[in-house]
Amino acid sequence: MNSLTQSQSWKTLQSLAAQLDGQHMRDWFKDDPERADRFTLEACGISLDYSKNLITQDILDGLLSLAKQQQVAEKRDAMFCGDIINHTEERAVLHTALRNFSDKAVMVDGVDVMPEVMATQDKIRDFVERIHSGQHTGYTGKPLTEIVCIGIGGSFLGPKIMSEALKPYWHEGVNVHFVANVDGCHIHDVLAELDHEQTLVVMSSKSFTTQETLQNTLTAKDWFLQSGGKQQDIAKHFICVSSNIKAATEFGIAEENIFPMWDWVGGRYSLWSAIGLPIALRLGYAHYRELLEGAYNMDCHFQSAPLEQNLPMIMALLGVWYTNFLGAQSHVLLPYYHYLRGFPAYVQQLDMESNGKCIAGDKEHVDYATGPVIWGSEGTNGQHSFHQLIHQGKVLIPADFMLPLRVPNQNDTHHAMLASNCFGQTQALMQGKTYDEAYAELDSKGLSDEKRESLAHHKTMPGNKPSNTLLFQQLDPNTLGALVALYEHKVFVQGAIWGVNSFDQWGVELGKVLGNQVLDKIQNPQQPLDLDASTNALIQRFRQAL
Repeated sequence: MNSLTQSQSWKTLQSLAAQLDGQHMRDWFKDDPERADRFTLEACGISLDYSKNLITQDILDGLLSLAKQQQVAEKRDAMFCGDIINHTEERAVLHTALRNFSDKAVMVDGVDVMPEVMATQDKIRDFVERIHSGQHTGYTGKPLTEIVCIGIGGSFLGPKIMSEALKPYWHEGVNVHFVANVDGCHIHDVLAELDHEQTLVVMSSKSFTTQETLQNTLTAKDWFLQSGGKQQDIAKHFICVSSNIKAATEFGIAEENIFPMWDWVGGRYSLWSAIGLPIALRLGYAHYRELLEGAYNMDCHFQSAPLEQNLPMIMALLGVWYTNFLGAQSHVLLPYYHYLRGFPAYVQQLDMESNGKCIAGDKEHVDYATGPVIWGSEGTNGQHSFHQLIHQGKVLIPADFMLPLRVPNQNDTHHAMLASNCFGQTQALMQGKTYDEAYAELDSKGLSDEKRESLAHHKTMPGNKPSNTLLFQQLDPNTLGALVALYEHKVFVQGAIWGVNSFDQWGVELGKVLGNQVLDKIQNPQQPLDLDASTNALIQRFRQAL
């Protein structure tokens, strides 16, 4: 058995979970008018109402005790100090340094990394200004107004989703297109609409060898050359974010247009690095910096706020409670704001790639779940589809509802309806509808007693379904930065409690390696089919279709 599950804190929480049977949140709210006030926190422009959760003060105290037992605060401080906490790859974890505005040194292997971080920020600012001003032109002298950003994973999701979320802040005069999937339909559809003379390609790959990203970039290069560009013109139209300078320059990219990456920044945390260059191109550098500053504000809150008043800590502990003690297997994110619709996909990678592990410490196999399936969609669309399962299904699905109080260029009636649905859903999930309430509603419907009784059973809602509500004044760059950092730190806290390394991804790496082996056999028919019988048969069928 794992030492965590044998600890006193764990056993106390198991006992508290057993005591929940027969208790209902609607009664807690009736008996405690102050519950909402006691279970609401605010920091960095974000308000968290977590009162509609299956917790009591004793449960919250038990979860905080678990965090102290697992030395979460000490592990947090080690991360910010640049200690090697990614022990399987022997790396520091310092995406927080990329948004460090404290003027304090951040040391890695005895070297302060902040001068290079700030120099990269200056380079991003200068390049963005040259593009927006028209100073940097294509080979025919035309301004570069179409930006094609090619990446995969965090190099794609971060820039794309943050840019979409901040549409009201877009810089006029440039269009930004994102390509990730190696499916050729995507890159071909994007390029078909563009003028190569006014197109800038931003390739993001630390190694410059990522299969999907490299192939899409080669396709873009071939399109550029076939459209009339020459090899020497690549330098004006292609830039990259990579640590492989040799491969990038051999491709034709000018060395001054290569932006750095560091080993102490993981892909799913990389939007704060030069991987975020597309965000700066889409928003302008000033708004991009505000995004970083918002994340820095949340970093400061995470480091300084007491555990019981710490937003990332509380959200993480609630997730541990549902995953490990109440049997929840998924967690849904429900942004009630159209521009934030991609956020669930961003958190999906952040959470599931970070904590989807089965080893704690050096080699101890865990005997507990290390994270839920993360999914979601924008409100109110989900209310007319999958919310049904949350309301009346037998599976427990905790939910995070998100809503800006103010939105740009929006009819007041639209936003009032959106807010009413958001708040109404959290209320309905919490209180449900009793059989007696459903039966009484049918009083004037002219139904037989038998039909009325039957229908009342179908209309009964159990309630007691947990949710958080996150409100912010408006989704400006600063607030979005804080929101992203909030979920980053939530994931970190949960990984620290479970004892897993949240910063490697060996499962992802295995898929890459095997994918390359299969590709070699597909493209080279002389290669023997010496894999498992199923994969051999699939390759054979694909070969025959070529």
